[in-house]
Amino acid sequence: MNYRTYIFKLFFRILLLVGAIIGLIYTIYLEKTVYSIVLAVLILYLIGSTYNFVKRRFVAMEDFFEAVKYRDFSRWFPEDRGPKDIRFLYTGFNEINRTIKEINSKNEAQYVYLQKILEMVDIGIIAYNLETGNVLWSNDSFGEILDIPSFKNIKFVENRKPELYNTVFETYHREPNSISIALQNDSIKILISDTVFQVDDDAFKLIVIQDIDNTLNKNESESWKKLLSVMTHEIMNSIAPISSLADTLQRNLQLAIEQPNESHLELEDLNAGIKTIKNRSEGLLQFAKTYRSLSKVTNLNLQRIKISELFGNIQLLMEPSIKAKNINIEFDITPPKLELDIDTHLIEQVLINLILNAVDAVKDQANAEIKVIATQNSNRDLIIKVYDNGSGIPQDILENIFVPFFTSKATGSGIGLSLCKQIMLLHKGRIIVKSIEREGSVFSLVF
Repeated sequence: MNYRTYIFKLFFRILLLVGAIIGLIYTIYLEKTVYSIVLAVLILYLIGSTYNFVKRRFVAMEDFFEAVKYRDFSRWFPEDRGPKDIRFLYTGFNEINRTIKEINSKNEAQYVYLQKILEMVDIGIIAYNLETGNVLWSNDSFGEILDIPSFKNIKFVENRKPELYNTVFETYHREPNSISIALQNDSIKILISDTVFQVDDDAFKLIVIQDIDNTLNKNESESWKKLLSVMTHEIMNSIAPISSLADTLQRNLQLAIEQPNESHLELEDLNAGIKTIKNRSEGLLQFAKTYRSLSKVTNLNLQRIKISELFGNIQLLMEPSIKAKNINIEFDITPPKLELDIDTHLIEQVLINLILNAVDAVKDQANAEIKVIATQNSNRDLIIKVYDNGSGIPQDILENIFVPFFTSKATGSGIGLSLCKQIMLLHKGRIIVKSIEREGSVFSLVF
């Protein structure tokens, strides 16, 4: 190792110096003047040489520590000149500088990356020193939401808008809190939360705000666009043929009135046309009815019920018609005394929907079978599963089956599974599906 060479050289120089001093004392004792002068000169030389030898290292380290003190990691120490031990030291210093520069470069890149992300979000964020009020960091969204210009100290807000200052900066919101704040021309509702953190001896407060009104308006707008798209598509599919057929019938009827001798109106054709319009109109009304059923479920009437009682009601209602179709249906509860807090009527509706879908899936199977099973897993979640050994659901449509109005059936409305999902969400539960084509499906209600 290089430090061993350094110690050996230093020890050798000290040994020579001690030897020369002993020799000087001995020559003085023998009164050998010439030898004494020579040894005295040699001692002075060895002292100066040893001092410079030690000093070189300390000077090199002092230069490095000075650079560290002022964070000057760009300094380069010459590795190709000077004594070997100093060159080795310089090589180590340069390696440290390179490592620190790489770390700083990565940290700076991460800081810039994080800063850009925070600038792009529409959530207002600010961090400031609790004692001085100096702003550590703030994004543009914070000022835009509160309708205030950029500032370096929160005293600016205190002087301009005292009420806003007290609400946002002085009041603590440990949990996310919805509040209304008055701006110049309007009042907005924001969601605000904050936390205090420590950096060395300084305490900082981080505040996060979000414009609820703006977010809700955007979400509502998107929802309306999607809803209008679906409604327009379905309604136009009904109105277009109704309008076309009505126009045809009106023309034929007009000709029969104006030219009774030349144009004969077939009453059977007229009856068939009117009947078609009636059926299609009823279909349009049914569409509006099913859409209303999807949107009306908003409240729950919770009550504690035994799963055995829930299954008993379903079995009594559906088993006769299912058995008549040569489909075997089984109900099982493990353990048998399971209970659940649910809106019984809504969960019954969910189970009826799932069982009817299962009946439709197994109708062409030789040994058609449906199982309804209730169990409890290790996480204390209660799970009701509806199995069938039917045709299964194609993988390309599996992810869309809970989308409102999506259906793969010729006579389906696309409402049933959407309604099931909405009811489960109201119960703070989940509905999960696993399906393999030509093997069957299992729908799981997780409470």
